[in-house]
Amino acid sequence: MVRDLADSEVPEICENGMSFEENAKLKALAASRHLPALVIADDSGLQVDALGGAPGIYSARYAGANATPKDKIDKLLRELARVPATEAGRRARFRCVVTLARNGNLLGVFEGTVEGRIADTPRGESGFGYDPIFVPDRFEQTFGELPKAVKNTISHRAKAIRAVADRLRRLDVGG
Repeated sequence: MVRDLADSEVPEICENGMSFEENAKLKALAASRHLPALVIADDSGLQVDALGGAPGIYSARYAGANATPKDKIDKLLRELARVPATEAGRRARFRCVVTLARNGNLLGVFEGTVEGRIADTPRGESGFGYDPIFVPDRFEQTFGELPKAVKNTISHRAKAIRAVADRLRRLDVGG
């Protein structure tokens, strides 16, 4: 059975790590100390080369705690306009780190990335977050324009989860 932590009695977990991996480990280990089952946790975000990897681990709160997706995109595009962002500087990637834990023990760390670039303007209504400005390599459409089935095949989360699934097939993860 799969359960969301919002439906559990696990105390709120502070994401104060300095990397996606640290935050994913913090969440998985803390939750696994309260739950009798295998715990899968992730941390992910967008990294833009011209911005020194920002927004990175701060992707969700890049424009402030209560910012809308539009606010976050607008801030990122404003920041990108302030730096001499050549085509190479518009290079970016979505990164996802997924961790597995049980009983306070880390069982594995898995990463998925999708490389691409930042579009000049938002395009598309699908997805969430920075999807309308992220154009994955080998595509002309943003994640916000791509069909959901395509995005779910090439995304950073899809790659990380495939790695987790592969590990679970090879491990005895019962009970």
